[in-house]
Amino acid sequence: MPLPPAASRLANLEAFLFDLDGVLTPTAEVHMRAWSRLFTSYLAAKGLDQTYTDDDYFTFIDGRPRYDGVRAFLASRGVTLPEGTPDDPPELETVCGLGNRKNRTFNDTLRDQGVTAYRGSVALLDAAAASGLRVAVVTSSRNGTAVLAAAGLSDRFGVVVDGLLSAGHGLPGKPAPDTYLHAAELLGLPAAACAVVEDAPSGIDAGRAGDFGLVIGVDRGVGAATLLARGADLVIDDLAELIPFLPAS
Repeated sequence: MPLPPAASRLANLEAFLFDLDGVLTPTAEVHMRAWSRLFTSYLAAKGLDQTYTDDDYFTFIDGRPRYDGVRAFLASRGVTLPEGTPDDPPELETVCGLGNRKNRTFNDTLRDQGVTAYRGSVALLDAAAASGLRVAVVTSSRNGTAVLAAAGLSDRFGVVVDGLLSAGHGLPGKPAPDTYLHAAELLGLPAAACAVVEDAPSGIDAGRAGDFGLVIGVDRGVGAATLLARGADLVIDDLAELIPFLPAS
């Protein structure tokens, strides 16, 4: 299917700002399973006659910083917990404790199973480098560096804005645009010269709020209609679809 005219704007841009999980690597699936295990067991342990679904993930969690996701999901079920601190052990029943419990599950899976980057995403990275385009990773995950290393992508990115860096700089997470704007600043570029590439509605919101040159949605399950409705300029199924629109080297 031909891409809309918005794709032609890539020829005038200077950088890609990529989300990580679900855009460059299939780790969004690992995150989804870890969240499902956390909240399915939590709801059962609390005796709540409710279920956790994939719709909950896309509505309350996908693309958000980890503790924001915990807070938003619990609020949807009328549950309020003490905030706690990021040092809380995973067994502690606080927002941070539950978030750390999920993170332990994710890290165990990443260690045991590893991760392989999407082939089309690697092809686009190769083509972008050949075209002289800059690249950066912008992820809400505090595991961004570990995921890039596991996927063999670390040497491709001089700029990585992850959950740890964002917390250290006091940057609000997606759907606020601040993390993407910070990545553009680290590249020495204005937002208008950068394309944001996202698979999560909250990330599309961030790209639109930051007035970036192009906001590209990658449909990994949330649905093209949802991403377009949130403000994506175009939606693709695979990043390799963008290669013909890159500027000549």
